[in-house]
Amino acid sequence: MAKAFNRLPANVLSKKLHPGRHADGGNLYLSISKTGTKRWVFLYRGANSRPIEMGLGAARDVPLARAREKATAARALLADGKDPLEARRAEDDVPTFGEAAKALIDTMRPSWKNEKHAAQWLMTLLGVDADGKPTEYDYCKAIREKPVDKVVTEHVLQILRPIWQEKPETASRLRGRIERVLDAERAHGHRTGENPARWRGHLDLILPGRTKLSRGHHPAMPYPGVPSFVHDLRQRTTMSNLALEFTMLTAARSTEAREMVWTEVDRIEALWTVPADRMKEGREHRIPLCARAIEILELASRIAGKRQSAFVFPGAKPRRPLSDMSLTMALRRAGHAEYTVHGFRSSFRDWCGDETEFAREVAEAALSHLVGDDSERAYRRSDALEKRRKLMNAWAAYLENNSSMVIAFSGPQLAA
Repeated sequence: MAKAFNRLPANVLSKKLHPGRHADGGNLYLSISKTGTKRWVFLYRGANSRPIEMGLGAARDVPLARAREKATAARALLADGKDPLEARRAEDDVPTFGEAAKALIDTMRPSWKNEKHAAQWLMTLLGVDADGKPTEYDYCKAIREKPVDKVVTEHVLQILRPIWQEKPETASRLRGRIERVLDAERAHGHRTGENPARWRGHLDLILPGRTKLSRGHHPAMPYPGVPSFVHDLRQRTTMSNLALEFTMLTAARSTEAREMVWTEVDRIEALWTVPADRMKEGREHRIPLCARAIEILELASRIAGKRQSAFVFPGAKPRRPLSDMSLTMALRRAGHAEYTVHGFRSSFRDWCGDETEFAREVAEAALSHLVGDDSERAYRRSDALEKRRKLMNAWAAYLENNSSMVIAFSGPQLAA
């Protein structure tokens, strides 16, 4: 007997097939146009035996397994005497969770300081990167195709439980984002009743106490080991290694360094000016550049070659900077997976306090941290650029493991 269901092989989407309809059984077909476009369709007979074709999505977006699930649901409606296409049209007013999440991201994007926020929301809610390509993290896959009014507490728990203790910070942010999406849909009139992702008085009564969030406590390499690490890093002149060393030399946040564009750099004045809209604090930050930092800029320009773009550290993708993971991988390849890139800011700050006589205000200004109350800051309007230049030169000398230069730069006469 011929196979009635699941006729198509698992790798059918990678096969070169002729245009037309290819039956999988149970009314499901893979339809291929003359131009090669592939999509899933469900064929059935409606009233008066009229043939009806209901689209189930483009093959690039809907894998074979998901297409079969959709076909099964459509057959169940037919068995109940319902028209699948009419039933779907009746539900079209209620968006799926995936549609609602994308709409909220598009709405909120202009208010976010940089694209990193959008990338994090896309990855955790939709399982794609900034270019729309699937990522290994697809937390909300189980509810993405579900109408928002059908999402219940058990669905949210199925998403959160696997990562609740293992990735507490990610789980907390993900829960908040799911709650935000469902709240927005309630405001649009697509949901009623309790938000199944609400924490206080709801999920806090179900889930165990969370591990303390790691935010603000990034594992940092002890500063005595940083010069040796920099020496090892320089053995391979790659774009990732250069970007990581530049980030360390400037005590900048990785996002600020990765997304730096050439127009922010004044190589004659040895100065990098990060605009307010790229700073966490929302204010412009000037960073003095040591000789090695300038050298890194020249090397990055040479390595980029034909890939020259607005970004100082361009990534492999056109018109995109290096990814955040590229710096983390550079750290891991050097055998230091236990530390974080952000932790080098702590290494720098510990070195300032333990090994130099630079004033606390100068060290904090180098990290773009505010010091003192509003009144004190009103009288101290300078960003201590020249004092910070001496500090950053001292830090660069330390990373070169040239202690004589560090002593010369860090004497009491340089304190603010």
